Amino acid sequence: MELRQLRSFVVVAEEMNVGRAAIRLHLTQPSLSRQIAALERDLGVELFARVKRRFVLTAAGETFLAEAQDLLRRSDEAVRAAQRTQRGELGTLRLRFVQSATFEPLPRILGAFRRTYPEVVLDLEAWTTLRQTEALRDGRIDVGLLRPTAPAGGTAVVRLTPGLASRVVAEDTLVAVLPARHRLARRKRIRLAELAEEPFVFYSRPSGPVVHDTIVGFCRAAGFTPRIEQDAADVQTIVSLVAAGLGVSLLISPTPPTNPDAVVYRELSDDLPPWQLSVAWSPNNRSPVLARFLELV
Repeated sequence: MELRQLRSFVVVAEEMNVGRAAIRLHLTQPSLSRQIAALERDLGVELFARVKRRFVLTAAGETFLAEAQDLLRRSDEAVRAAQRTQRGELGTLRLRFVQSATFEPLPRILGAFRRTYPEVVLDLEAWTTLRQTEALRDGRIDVGLLRPTAPAGGTAVVRLTPGLASRVVAEDTLVAVLPARHRLARRKRIRLAELAEEPFVFYSRPSGPVVHDTIVGFCRAAGFTPRIEQDAADVQTIVSLVAAGLGVSLLISPTPPTNPDAVVYRELSDDLPPWQLSVAWSPNNRSPVLARFLELV
């Protein structure tokens, strides 16, 4: 039994006239009659009968018609799904991102992608740059939003694994995070050295060794080693601890929205290099969904 036989049967059942059905199918009437006869032989049942010179479905034909229509509908859906997958409109995008990307670049990029490809499944999780590069190399994820190199001045640098491609999507700055009632909170800009005597709330090093070591390097270049009183694994916790008065901090912008009566962000007047945020992927990954994502980025 072939799909063309099912389509022929359904059209004949809709028209109840072999001549009109043959016209719709662009077949000769004898050719269509042979298809229906062959289908009946394959099934071992009669699908049509003549009752008082009228062409009607048998009981078996009525049952088979409903099933045939469902099979044809599902076959058409399968074709459309395959075509949409090839175009990158269906499928899954495995994306990982550094925490500092969550407050502006990630929502902007994902928002645009979701509006353009609403049926793509997004597999999202915050990972460090090092973990992302390893997973990209091994093919465990499709794309990373990461910081491939630390700005000069830090003690640690991560470079992309050879064979990976990347594109810079943002250049971000370091800002001071202060309790709203801090002595420096009224200033628009401050010098890094002015925080030398302050207790710090800092990234825990396992959560982001490159960021941790680079910021410590900036502080040392400014003449002091930060006195870390409390560490935290994520930006939101750091901001909350600063709001509670446990210390000050340094974060990569953009920063999370906060109550200005609790926490303020201040620019640094030091001549510090920017932090590049990049999209990274493996050129060997032939995922159509990845191709659409990269086109959008």
